[in-house]
Amino acid sequence: MNTHNIALAFGLTLLAGLSTGVGSALAFLAKRTNTRFLSLSMGFSAGVMIYVSFVEVIVMARDTLTAQWGKTGGEWGTVVAFFAGMGMIALIDRWVPDADNPHEAHTVEELSMTCDEHSQKHHDMSKLHRTGLFTAIAIAIHNFPEGLATFTAALIEPAVGMAIAVAIAIHNIPEGIAVSIPIFYATGDRKKAFFYSFLSGLAEPVGAVVGYVVLMPFFSPAVFGLLFAGVAGIMVFISFDELLPSAEEYGEHHLCIYGLIAGMAVMALSLLLFL
Repeated sequence: MNTHNIALAFGLTLLAGLSTGVGSALAFLAKRTNTRFLSLSMGFSAGVMIYVSFVEVIVMARDTLTAQWGKTGGEWGTVVAFFAGMGMIALIDRWVPDADNPHEAHTVEELSMTCDEHSQKHHDMSKLHRTGLFTAIAIAIHNFPEGLATFTAALIEPAVGMAIAVAIAIHNIPEGIAVSIPIFYATGDRKKAFFYSFLSGLAEPVGAVVGYVVLMPFFSPAVFGLLFAGVAGIMVFISFDELLPSAEEYGEHHLCIYGLIAGMAVMALSLLLFL
């Protein structure tokens, strides 16, 4: 585990997390939302994460655990860790405050609404502000395991980590819009809206730091195998629970599927060329 790999893993995780700030900036700079592009992009992101999870990450986890515990023990360990990763992110989804659904699709056209229209939609300005803050908290907590997933993948296999970082970054852009719009209309302050959006994305590098500090002293082939299988479960859950439903909501069903297939194809090609 060399210093270069650790620095690269942190850097990729930081870039993926900060893309929430890109989403917030787009909300204030763009004139209209390109929903077709967002639908394709989020489908693409899901395709990358699903393909790499099943074809690369979980296979590496199984091979590592099988070498440590034998065929039966390794396969059972892989399956249990995979579904444990899914269970962890599902519990986070269940427990985090859901104020007006932080994963609901938002568009920059909402900025053309008046403050009165926004306040009527959310009943009052204090509720609107609360919606933005809860959305930021919810997204920050969701981003924590995503940061761990990106960091772990990049640490072990940089090419896979880069692909996952890009997929997570695409996924974070609409989340930045979701945080910034309600806070802007509650406060009238673009800087504050951008700050909270930016801050929610920092949970990803924090997840990487915590993972590094907690796990590195105990790192072994068995821990790596279990962690990698758990990362696969996290990414598959995120794809099916967040990315694909959002892609459907932003655009047409076929655009979402075309993006999904394109993501799988690009990931397959990159694995053939770079691994």
